[in-house]
Amino acid sequence: MGDRITLRVLATPQDTALDDRTIAPGRILEWIDRAGYACAVGWSKAYCVTAYVGNVRFARAVEVGQLIELEARIIDTGRTSMQVLVTVAAADIEDGAYRTAMDCILVFVAIGDDRRPREVPRWEPADDLGRLLNERARERLGTRRLIRDAMLAEGYSERGTAPRSKLRFLAAPSHANFGGNAHGGTVMRWIDEVAYTVAASWSSTAALASYAGGIHFLEPIRTGHIVELDARLIHTDSHAMHIAIRVSSAPAESPAALRLTTVCMSIFVDPGEDGPARPVRQLQPLSDEDIRLDAHARALADLRRALHELPR
Repeated sequence: MGDRITLRVLATPQDTALDDRTIAPGRILEWIDRAGYACAVGWSKAYCVTAYVGNVRFARAVEVGQLIELEARIIDTGRTSMQVLVTVAAADIEDGAYRTAMDCILVFVAIGDDRRPREVPRWEPADDLGRLLNERARERLGTRRLIRDAMLAEGYSERGTAPRSKLRFLAAPSHANFGGNAHGGTVMRWIDEVAYTVAASWSSTAALASYAGGIHFLEPIRTGHIVELDARLIHTDSHAMHIAIRVSSAPAESPAALRLTTVCMSIFVDPGEDGPARPVRQLQPLSDEDIRLDAHARALADLRRALHELPR
């Protein structure tokens, strides 16, 4: 069908996290973006940009040597945008039995030759599952806006005392998509990497992302521009670390002219050696900013819990 595609990849040792066994969440996010992008381009017949990725729950570990199947399907269209559901499944090569590892919704915007959003063909569900997925997708629009506005309203200054990590580098041509901007999937891999440095310093090098969401792409990152990623631990519960990530960019000749391009919230756990997540030491908010950001993380969690699960 023209509204869906399936991609398959083999997970190799180059894709693993530091444990050399499980696939790094950042790599899976790259694959998710690639599958969603191909689906959106196929439907719109146009170059597309990633505008949003949400509700990525890493429910099942994906291991090296497994076959990974990514099914992407259109579940809603606006005037210039498409909501795409991507489901990730993994199978051992011996039995070929695919087991669902995660799913998420991405939003893509079609771009015309003038680099402005262009209209996309209208999509209509053809069966009961498609109608339910469409209903769930539309239900999320209001909550998604609330989460975006809440994330953009928060300030991050030197008055915060929580653990923090920054990475800075140049966006290379190898990072670029057809429009000359950094791939959305590449940006998500960077986000996972900088968030990991915070989680590992707070718990251990076994730390692993269990959730990534509220990834809003506000502006493109041009190749040759400076990229700055700023990750901060803002909340902990018994077994999880909530890390806010903000990505900014600036021309190389104007390094102080940073503009916010992407915001995200990631949750990490420390699975330890035997699998179950270990308790993590608790973050004690000290400054007014720490207290405000701790409350912000709790509010976002409440918004996410109110969402209906996606049908399968």
